[in-house]
Amino acid sequence: MNQDINVLALVKGEERYVFLYDDASRAETLRVLGRYASNPQLSFTWYDAAVLSQKIRQDEQKQVSQRRFDMPLATDYDEQF
Repeated sequence: MNQDINVLALVKGEERYVFLYDDASRAETLRVLGRYASNPQLSFTWYDAAVLSQKIRQDEQKQVSQRRFDMPLATDYDEQF
C-alpha cells in the first residue's frame, strides 16, 4: 500500500480549502466534499465538489495504470536466466 499523502486545494477568494488524504481514505474524502457542498454556511459549491471529485478519481486511475505497468511479466523472469 502506498503511504503517500495526497493534497487537493481550492482557493476561492479569501477562502482556502485544503484536503489531505491517503489512498485508503479516498472514499471518505469524496464524502467530505459532498458534506461541504451541502453546507449553506460555506462558499464550497456542488460544482467545486464535482471538480475536486473528478481530480481524485483521475489520480486514482493514474495510480492504477502505473501499478499495472510496473508489474513484472512472466517473460521478465525468463530473461534473467
